[in-house]
Formats: sequence, structure tokens, C-alpha cells
Amino acid sequence: MTVELPVKKLSDYSVFAKDDVEKIFEIGKKMKGLKVVHVNATAYGGGVAELLMTIVPLMRDAGVDASWEVLEAPMEFFNVTKKLHNTLQGADIEITDEEWALYEKVNEENAKKLNLDADVIIIHDPQPAYIPLYKSGNAHYIWRCHIDTSTPNLKVWNRLTSKMNMYKKALFHIMDYVREPFDKIAVEFPPSIDPLSPKNREMSKEELEKIAKTYNIDMTKPLITVVARFDPWKDLFSSIDVYRKVKEKFDVQLAIVSAMAKDDPEGWIFFEDVLRYAGTDKDILFLTDLKGVGHLEVNGIQRLSTIGLHTATREGFGLVISEMMWKQHPVVARPVGGVKIQIDDGINGYLRNDVNELSEAIVDLLSNKQILEKMGKNAKEKVRSTYLSTAHVKRYFEVIESVING
Repeated sequence: MTVELPVKKLSDYSVFAKDDVEKIFEIGKKMKGLKVVHVNATAYGGGVAELLMTIVPLMRDAGVDASWEVLEAPMEFFNVTKKLHNTLQGADIEITDEEWALYEKVNEENAKKLNLDADVIIIHDPQPAYIPLYKSGNAHYIWRCHIDTSTPNLKVWNRLTSKMNMYKKALFHIMDYVREPFDKIAVEFPPSIDPLSPKNREMSKEELEKIAKTYNIDMTKPLITVVARFDPWKDLFSSIDVYRKVKEKFDVQLAIVSAMAKDDPEGWIFFEDVLRYAGTDKDILFLTDLKGVGHLEVNGIQRLSTIGLHTATREGFGLVISEMMWKQHPVVARPVGGVKIQIDDGINGYLRNDVNELSEAIVDLLSNKQILEKMGKNAKEKVRSTYLSTAHVKRYFEVIESVING
């Protein structure tokens, strides 16, 4: 399925990153008309989809003929790829021969029916990773991995990657995730946020007050906010534990913000478990798309926040960290995956491990408004200089150019 895309203009981003915009246009002139297709699992409900909704239109504006295709697959396929995702992050789960066969069959079917007539095809994550096996032509393939593969289940990793030797480059959030057979073609490739998207644009006082009223956010209380999928790796139980410890010293609220992704059937089960764990505490707010929370609402909730919290035990990158930092709030988080390169400990947030340490860090920030504000300013500048969409498009163009030129 071809995803319908909005129109975005690179010139609108010059106010944030003029040098990057100029570099993108410079490379874009050399690649004008080049056909580039991105392929992933879903058009909504996940970080990859959000990225592509900005990245692909900006590539187009620079002169590249870019498009975005999404897999067409039954729910049984997504049950298998969820297991695949978890095993690549280290879970000890068995994937049967029948499940592997379904995985390969869906990839073969999609290779035939998706619009993949292109010079460069960028495959995102494991779901469509085998499409190149069933597609003839002279396209250059790039694999973009958004998962923490630092300690994968080796049985699954070796079986998956044994048929992935057609890729010219493999892009990982951080080099810690790189393993054979990609060590010689790997590129460090952090993702980005779109400062002009509904999720990150500036908002008026009236808009924020409306969101606060709609979702029962008490603007007189400090708000700790977690933005994460309902996924065991996010450890939302620890988020609730941290909140409860902070609550012993400060009258705070906790917002757990999430979207129920199409390609994550396991998420519904975990959602119910977390709800039960939270109990009837009215200061724990579950704010999801089931209650009408879209990108603009997430933006507003983050701006109404005091501190961001992230308790994931494994994390590919954790772009929600940059989103919160862009709103000028420090984040307290576990030092996992890409989180630890976004947060500079003691400068724009705190990196801590257990529940006691995380709660103590939040208490320290709530106890010192001057440090809280200073870290917030540092947080926004870190994102502006490193993790905006323009830097991301520039990185893509540089990689594509290197692949085309051999």
C-alpha cells in the first residue's frame, strides 16, 4: 500500500537549522529525480511511521522522487514479527518453522504487489527485511534498523540475517547495536523529531488550557509524563513505582501517554496489566488514542509537564526523550540504548537505574526550580543541534549518495 503524504517545505525549517537545509538542497541537486522507496510495517501508531511522515516529504522537496510503501499482511504475521522484535532485543522466545514460513511468504507476496520500482529501497526493521529476496532489478537496498540489537537471541538473529546479504548499508541508532554480518556496512544513524509537526509545534496558552481541562490535568500540580507503548520493555510498572515514591514528598500527577499500534497485538494485554497495577489512583492519568489523544494532544501534555520520565529496560532510541526535551523539560531515564546519547547526565536530565534512584532524581529537580529550568533550556538546545528532521534528511542523503556512487 502506498502511503498518502503531506506536502512539506525544507525552507520552513531554515529558522531552526539553516546550514542543514542548505546542505540538503546541495546534495538534492545531484540526485534530482532519483527514485527512493521506504518500506515499513505500518503507516501509524509507531515511531517509524511518524519519522517517515516527515522525512519522505522533505526528500521530495529537495528533488528526490521519494515514496513510502506499507506491508499488507494478516494479524498472524504481526504476531510473528512481534516475537521477532522481542527476540532481536534478547527475549528467549521460540519462533517455529511454521512462523518463519509465514514470515517469508508475506514478504514474498509484498515484493510482488508493492510499488517498488526504484533506484534505492530503504527497508525499515525486520518485518519487510526479506523483500529483496523476491524482487528482481538493479535497486540498491539499505536496511534501517530501529531496534536495540546489542544482545539479540543469536539463534533468531543468525537465521534472520543469513538471508540479508543483499544490503549495501545497514543503519543503526548507535554503533553499540551493530553485529555481524553488518559490521562492515554499518552506519550510526540516530532518528529525529519534526519541530513543525502537530506533535512538536509551538502551542498557545488557550490550546494548553483546553487540553488540561479535557484530560483532567491539574495545572497546579507538577506533572511527570511517560510517553511509551504498552510493551513489557517499557517497564511502566516501574514508572508507577517511581511516581508513588515521589508522591511521598510532592503532590504530583503521573501521565502515561500512548498509542495502541496496529502491528502490536501484545500491547492490548499489557495495557490491561498496567491499568490493574495503577489501581484507582486519580492522579495516574492514562492518556491514549482511545481517549482521543492524537499528536497535538501529546504535544500539549508534554508542554504541560514538569519532568519527563522513561523507565524502559531496552530501547532502540527513545525519540520521546527528544520530544520532551524539545519542550524545554529535563528527562529522568534509565541509561539504555539511544537514551544515553540524548541525555547528558546532570546537564539536560539524569540517567539513573533503579526506582529509588529515578525517584530521587525527580525529587531533586522538583526541589530546585533554578536547576530544573536550566536543564530544560539545555535539553532544547541539544535537540535543536542534533535531532531535528533536517539533520536526519541530510544523513539519509549522504548515505544514499555513498551507495549510488559505490
